[in-house]
Amino acid sequence: MKLRIEKTITNHKVIIHGGIHSAGLEYDPSVIDFSSNVNPLGYPGSIKNNLQKNLKILSVYPDSDSKELRTYLQKYTGVPTNQIVVGNGATEIIYNFCRAFLKGRKALIPVPTFGEYESAARLHGASVHFLKTMNINKSMQELQEEISKNNFLFICNPNNPTGVLTKKKNLLKILESAHSKSIIVFLDECFIELVPSSNESLVSYLKEFDNLFILRSLTKSFGLAGLRVGYALGSRKMIEILEKIKIPWNVNGIAQQMAIKALSDASHLRTTRKVIAREGKFLKDSISRINGFTCYDSDTNFILIRTKMNSKQLQKKLIKRNILVRDCSTFRGLNNNFIRVAIRTHKENLRLLEALKRI
Repeated sequence: MKLRIEKTITNHKVIIHGGIHSAGLEYDPSVIDFSSNVNPLGYPGSIKNNLQKNLKILSVYPDSDSKELRTYLQKYTGVPTNQIVVGNGATEIIYNFCRAFLKGRKALIPVPTFGEYESAARLHGASVHFLKTMNINKSMQELQEEISKNNFLFICNPNNPTGVLTKKKNLLKILESAHSKSIIVFLDECFIELVPSSNESLVSYLKEFDNLFILRSLTKSFGLAGLRVGYALGSRKMIEILEKIKIPWNVNGIAQQMAIKALSDASHLRTTRKVIAREGKFLKDSISRINGFTCYDSDTNFILIRTKMNSKQLQKKLIKRNILVRDCSTFRGLNNNFIRVAIRTHKENLRLLEALKRI
């Protein structure tokens, strides 16, 4: 039987990410995973007991609209529930967004950055254009010149994998320029809650800009990577469309309840940010003293590192020492001289340093 498949599907390339399974490994608690940028403290301690209590809902269909979770997200973000959509991880929302709005249109993506923007945009028939920059704050003029040539702009803030935080004043300039040209700005704030030094979020500007769409994730901030919970904030029109096209029961019942519990634990994030501030400085200063490694400045919970050794070879050598780092050669705009490491606990960070010194 001959299958008729759209060209965008046959040409689709699966993006490689960090994580144990992406590296071709089976889960092993003895391997310290520095390749995934998850909260260094993991999930809030209060979740463990709550998970046991909620096992009874395993046989119950979840609320397809995630109404209770959206109510908690309204309290958490200050954004009305009809401007919130919940997804099976942030990535589902990226793909649904591109499916709904990007077909046959042009998207601008500053690179290097998270690869799923490009992948989802191409899969749904968009034309993708790139601006090479390691720091948007220093490339404002070039970005402004490119905006008018496109219909959509993707920005990751702070950016993955560089760790750079685009300042609010610069984001507002971009947003105003895009608004005047009816260009939608897709702003990925999945790491914004893990920035210790300042709050550059644009959530409070949703009322002013109907062209602003903000992506968030409980994966990174609350350590719920295995449960897959993401959400997005936007205009009522955009959210209404995304609600229409998402699959039924897209977020399982356990995930919804654990997300609610996590959002109720504000102290977890406060403690996490202190750890990131302290351990981030320690890790950057320590790695920079090791011959062959140069660390980039980071505003969040991971560090991009230039290495003289081939990144794939380095990754393999470290795996033998039960350390997994992110090979960044798969990021558009980078090559095999870059790795990325997440900031973890002090004890784990010491293990990484010892392994790097012995390479």
